[in-house]
Amino acid sequence: MNKPVQKQKEIIGKVVSLSSKNTVIVEVSREWRHPIYKKAVRRTRRIPAHLEGMEVSLGSKVRLVATRPISKTKHYKVIGAL
Repeated sequence: MNKPVQKQKEIIGKVVSLSSKNTVIVEVSREWRHPIYKKAVRRTRRIPAHLEGMEVSLGSKVRLVATRPISKTKHYKVIGAL
């Protein structure tokens, strides 16, 4: 019996750096309410992602998907712009 194919989780973020040749830095922020103090808390993460054959600009929103390790720090790939 075959296992069902699971859809990979996509991450949506904003491009904040284009300094490398095939790498972009994408900032992903999430917001939640603190369970005790009930205050809105915002956390951001900067994720290096592989970019090949696509044109993106600073500030554009992109979709990332997890892949095999491409380098020491890159574990995500840009699959499209929004």
